[in-house]
Amino acid sequence: MTTIDKTQLGATGPKVGRIALGGMGMSGSYGRSDRSESIATIHAALDSGATLIDTGDFYGHGHNEMLIGQALADRPREDYQLSVKFGGLRSPAGHFEGIDTRPAAMRNFLAYSMRRLGVDYIDIYRPSRLDPAVPIEDTVGAIADMVEAGYVRHIGLSEVGAQTLRRAAAVAPIADLQIEYALITRGIEADILPTARELGIGITAYGVLSRGLLSDSLGAGHTFAPDDFRAHSPRFQGENLTANLELVAAVREIAARRGASVAQLAIAWVLSRGSDIVPLIGARRVDRWSEAVAALDIRLTDSELAELEAAAPAEAVAGTRYAAPMMAMLDSER
Repeated sequence: MTTIDKTQLGATGPKVGRIALGGMGMSGSYGRSDRSESIATIHAALDSGATLIDTGDFYGHGHNEMLIGQALADRPREDYQLSVKFGGLRSPAGHFEGIDTRPAAMRNFLAYSMRRLGVDYIDIYRPSRLDPAVPIEDTVGAIADMVEAGYVRHIGLSEVGAQTLRRAAAVAPIADLQIEYALITRGIEADILPTARELGIGITAYGVLSRGLLSDSLGAGHTFAPDDFRAHSPRFQGENLTANLELVAAVREIAARRGASVAQLAIAWVLSRGSDIVPLIGARRVDRWSEAVAALDIRLTDSELAELEAAAPAEAVAGTRYAAPMMAMLDSER
């Protein structure tokens, strides 16, 4: 059985399991999910040695936090760490309506998150996006006050660019940056990743499987439920999906020679980027989590890494990772 080792998350962050569990998909983002299977997956992650669980207070309008809280109710608090994003505003219909990271709003969001999760502190607390109306210094300074008060242990950021990282780190220690990073999503390599490393900021990488694209779960002509994020994502539409599945087919050939799945090679590739990068695996089922854990045993050679990157070059992927309105909210893409 694979053992999940620990790694230091940034220069000032906690020690966490080498891979982490992302909870978003358990609360409707990719269509319906099964509650009991979701809870079983959380338990399987912890039992396998993972420690970090990531959520957002706007996932399922709070559903995800309540689900995780229920799953962790009988677990010792020292056995897990919670990473929570805040600030995303959603309407009753589920539409995103902006971001609010004002200090007073942050304290309100934090109070509700702790109640839903059933804890008295959050291990890593982070704004989900950069708020154009609030200087990052104000937001980070306010979270630092919550660290001093004992309600938060570490400060994180999400989807911000290199300059914002520098401004934030000048105010208080930043444990990690949560950002999309995958074999076919490599935009952070030019500037953001080197800056994070210079500043001693770890990376928690989401979208490691490119929302299921880098897996064996999708085929030509696949349709998505209206409440599935991918139904509105350019990478999963029409000719874009067809082109992207051709990249996946090339990766599948390499995976077959290794006796691995596409998903396992995708995870192994991210793991190979450095011990300061912790992949967030958005598993919703126990078998998918077990598949992810097995990727820890895969050591890709330099030639295999080069072959993978040639088979699925990041510049060849068709379509942006979010629809235009959400792309406009990403400081990391400016």
